[in-house]
Amino acid sequence: MSNQDEVINDLSDLPYEDSDALTTSDDAKATEVASKKRLGLGFWLSVFWVILITLLAVLAPILPIKDPSENFIITEQTENLRGDLIEKPVQPPYSLSGDHWLGTDKDARDMLSRSIFGARISLAVGFLTALFGLTIGGALGMLAGYFKGWIDKLISAIFLVALSFPGLILAILVVALLDRSLWTISITIGVLAVAPVGRLARAQTMTYAEREFVIAAETLGAKRSRIILREMLPNVLIPMATLSMLVVAIAIVAEGALAFLGLSVQKTATWGKLILTGSDMNSLESAPWIAFGPIIFLFFTVAALNYMSDRLRDYFDVRDQYDLSE
Repeated sequence: MSNQDEVINDLSDLPYEDSDALTTSDDAKATEVASKKRLGLGFWLSVFWVILITLLAVLAPILPIKDPSENFIITEQTENLRGDLIEKPVQPPYSLSGDHWLGTDKDARDMLSRSIFGARISLAVGFLTALFGLTIGGALGMLAGYFKGWIDKLISAIFLVALSFPGLILAILVVALLDRSLWTISITIGVLAVAPVGRLARAQTMTYAEREFVIAAETLGAKRSRIILREMLPNVLIPMATLSMLVVAIAIVAEGALAFLGLSVQKTATWGKLILTGSDMNSLESAPWIAFGPIIFLFFTVAALNYMSDRLRDYFDVRDQYDLSE
């Protein structure tokens, strides 16, 4: 057998890779990457809902909707003992109708308008909480990630201690001891968001601190404040803003939990307080729309914010995972 025949035989023994299979695998990977880089219809529907509910909440006082505090008593004609027709009030609550799309509560107040007005406080708590967590947590995290050393150790220890506290119990204690105002509840829940946002900001800052544009700025003698604010903050802000959407959703749910304990904002309707008014067994059996009206608003808002956060995290490829349940 010639050397040429031996080479041919050796080549025939090598494992054969199907080019079509490789192409299919590459296409599948490319499709998976491309799907992550597309926000998708669900994301834009979520954005639409969040913008819609926010506009409804802000413009509620001037919208052509029913007064949330007015009692819309329905009457019916009945005959008295003498056979005369008289107007007799019907006992509320009233079910869904053309006049009351989500029915009324036990005091004959329109649940649609009350749910829209209740969104004002619930969304305000969510947005103020996220703003507080983003500002304080982001600043501390960036300082820890950029300066490192003892500053990083000190701030990381603060984050660890903050994450060790049971969040709901801490919120109950603070709100019970202080006044039940919008600012107290927002800042209390916001303190719980500082550590998760700060840890993400720290991880992102440490990553960008090794990039060429930061090293070049340091080499050229740029001030540290300029490097942090001009070079690093725009890059770190994107993953922090993504996490902040999740913080808004969690804060809205937390306000609802406080409402069930009677610790929500006083003298103002919120989604949590509206759900509480219809959560007793008698109401759930005879008038479930009292609770399920605001539940629908809360569910779609929280689901939209969660979905937006997940899609933006995939879109911007935020590799440092975060978990607010820690």
